[in-house]
Amino acid sequence: MTQRRNFAWMDLLWLAFLAGVAVLPPWTDIIHKQLILLAIGVFQIFEYRVLERFPERGRSYSVIVKILLGSMLLDHTEKILSPYYLIYFVPVVTAAMYFDLLATLAWTTLTCLAYWSFLFWELFEDIDPATGLCRYEITMEDTIIPLAIRALFFFLAAVVVNRFVTENRQQMTRYRELAETLAETNRRLEQAQEEARRSERLAALGQLSAGLAHELRNPLAVIKGSAETLTRKLSSSDPITTELAGYISSEVNRMNALVTRFLDFARPHHLDPHQEQIPALIERGLKAARDRWPDAKVEVERQFSPDLPEVTLDGDLIERVFTNLALNAYEAMGSNGGKLRVAASRSSDGKRGVEISFQDTGPGIPPALREQIFNPFFTTKESGVGLGLSIVSKIVDDHHGWIRVSSEPGKGANFQVFLPSGESTDPPKHGDGEKAEAR
Repeated sequence: MTQRRNFAWMDLLWLAFLAGVAVLPPWTDIIHKQLILLAIGVFQIFEYRVLERFPERGRSYSVIVKILLGSMLLDHTEKILSPYYLIYFVPVVTAAMYFDLLATLAWTTLTCLAYWSFLFWELFEDIDPATGLCRYEITMEDTIIPLAIRALFFFLAAVVVNRFVTENRQQMTRYRELAETLAETNRRLEQAQEEARRSERLAALGQLSAGLAHELRNPLAVIKGSAETLTRKLSSSDPITTELAGYISSEVNRMNALVTRFLDFARPHHLDPHQEQIPALIERGLKAARDRWPDAKVEVERQFSPDLPEVTLDGDLIERVFTNLALNAYEAMGSNGGKLRVAASRSSDGKRGVEISFQDTGPGIPPALREQIFNPFFTTKESGVGLGLSIVSKIVDDHHGWIRVSSEPGKGANFQVFLPSGESTDPPKHGDGEKAEAR
């Protein structure tokens, strides 16, 4: 139902038709006839206000008001013999537009009763006081059949209009559902394109990282060996040189650890899939994050659906995913603490699998950074190298799932992970690596 709020040309056309009816005969009680027609026109134009004021009963009130105004018009224009009985098509058509078929038939029946009531009123008024007999003659041809035909046309118009309106509503519903489906499809397509771009970036940077790491390890090994040789030869004669050689050795060890992270990111994960319970893996990830942040004032809220299926995956790698996401939440909320809501449920998009979400109450992620946080070497921390979420994303991709983030600045971030429940096609060999760093 379209609610009109502006005076349109259809309103002018409606008033013009009613003005034409007003100037036509009969001219008996012409003032009342014109006032009633004016009331019908004004009510029709401002009917939307009734519907706004009474959203549940406004349609019924509208039909009742039109029946009453139509009855008043007949009462001032020859009653049952009035040529204005056609005014009853207005409430009949209104009911057909607003209600279903059964309700339309009920309102049409009420309209017919309102029209036929003038016949009974005519019989009551035309009684001869002397004889007590009715002087109004009711005949089959002149009275009963014409009234029956008019009533049938009321019902015919109601059914035709209602069928048209119902089909139009159904068509609009189909169009709306189609538009919603297209919008959802476009949204998923955009997400798939974003995930494909991220996977391409990860693959390219992974190859670069692998090549760079291998090239760095040889000179690092030479530097470390030279530093250790200097330490052994100069340990007694030159303590300052020995101390500097120790610094070189420790820094080389740190560089080697960083190179190991690069290789861990670049190395393809060979999954060792088994049937796993998602809640158990989440609990282990939360425990690992709590061990890293024992003093954090974080309240963890768990919401695990009771009907979660077992998922075929590499438990160690997925535990790393949950650990990193929990660490992200702990670090985002910091010393001020907050609430971490962890939920797991069956997939809501029709796919077979489990959706897991980690939602914190931290400061959130700025819109400009949301697409970059999964990029390798992107970090907002002073001491981070930006590989945590990249490795998380790579592990999820290797399991043929997806990871997404949504956030409102100042209201926290929500990381969602989908893991399909199908069997993995990777060979059963597990490459263990160092835990990925949180962002």
